[in-house]
Amino acid sequence: MTADSNALNLLDDLLKKAKTKGADAADAVFFHSSSVSHSQRMGKLEKLERDEAHDLGLRVFKGKRQAIVSSTDTSSAALDELLDRALAMADVVPEDPYCGIADPEQIATSFPELEMYDPEEPDAQTLIERAKQCEEAALSVEGIHNSGGADASWGMASIAMAASNGFRGGYRSSGQSVSVSVLAQGEDGMERDYDFTSAIFAEDLDSPQSVGRSAGERTVKRLNARKPQTMTAPVIFDPRVSAGLMGHMIGAINGPAIARGTSFLKDKLEQQIFSKGITIVDDPHLHRGVRSKPFDGEGLQNRKTVLVDDGVLQTWILSLSSARQLGLQSTAHASRGTSGTPGPSVTNLYMEAGSVSVRDLISDIKSGFYVTEMMGSSVNGLTGDYSRGASGFWIENGEITHPVGEATIAGNLLEMYLKTTPADDLVMRYGSNAPTLRVDGMTIAGS
Repeated sequence: MTADSNALNLLDDLLKKAKTKGADAADAVFFHSSSVSHSQRMGKLEKLERDEAHDLGLRVFKGKRQAIVSSTDTSSAALDELLDRALAMADVVPEDPYCGIADPEQIATSFPELEMYDPEEPDAQTLIERAKQCEEAALSVEGIHNSGGADASWGMASIAMAASNGFRGGYRSSGQSVSVSVLAQGEDGMERDYDFTSAIFAEDLDSPQSVGRSAGERTVKRLNARKPQTMTAPVIFDPRVSAGLMGHMIGAINGPAIARGTSFLKDKLEQQIFSKGITIVDDPHLHRGVRSKPFDGEGLQNRKTVLVDDGVLQTWILSLSSARQLGLQSTAHASRGTSGTPGPSVTNLYMEAGSVSVRDLISDIKSGFYVTEMMGSSVNGLTGDYSRGASGFWIENGEITHPVGEATIAGNLLEMYLKTTPADDLVMRYGSNAPTLRVDGMTIAGS
């Protein structure tokens, strides 16, 4: 973890002035980011640009009133004006009985060393070559006739945070990626698909050529898709889309939703919500995890948290404010920007792998749907009713047969979770990861 000492000193001075001018408490955060991106289409350069940005956010408290202001101007005069504006706002905003920073004994005082930052920035020519190799490999796949473009990018962010309770910390993170999308023409129309690779360290990226070939092959396989007949049958969720099922759960166990009573899981704490054997984990300290961070957005010591154990829901996801609303302790899941209050959010989320292979997961399905892409969303957070557009491939007698398009899958998340079986193919590729999942008894229909 590397903290920008200049940024921390800037925040320290701002917080001292806030206290001197009448704030009961205050916290501040400073973000600096830098990125380089290149895109090309059919071998021709479309974009090569570099962006630099910084932003400062200040939150002040007067009693149970809080005000938040932000600025990209960090000159002394601008920060003095920013502070005066924040204090004036705190005099007139409504009281919030749940607002406030952490108590001094709650704050993190030591931070784990995490592999979150690659100090080697790729030069422009490296990015150009990555995109070029990726697109060329995609276009070389038989059946591909056009490109939607290839991109290669790198970016870094530096975060510093301080508060009047004594917290002081910061860290850097970085990431880089390569992606491409291509098109193929079939008898019934044109299809498009894509692939990408992303990682913190360049050495962890898949080769641009393998990404390109995968994108081309995925696109050709989608040609001449058919609509499915309406039926109730098993649905297989490819790892590209399977983590979305966890995402709906995260929204439902988020502290504000529980406090408002607007969640289909509001009465399910310490109850079975997934089938037995399923474990879901959030780990902010995952080495080389794309969402890792050494402390939460309120300066609390974060930690690996088991959200679901053997199918049983273990905890809500809470920040300080949402925890106070529920009479509980924060789970150190706060996340924040410069212009809003901290709110609960997960980091590196994953469902642990099951014990069955993908082949065995599918082998006994007489008729079913293997979903590789989803679009649109009609998910009721209050009832758990679920309906989404989907495409992928049909399964007959345990074998993947023909491509499927213009389909809809529907069910209720409470019932779906209890009928979920994970395969053994978990790969930690995204910020949210799950293996291939089978959900029995879903409604499948041609749209």
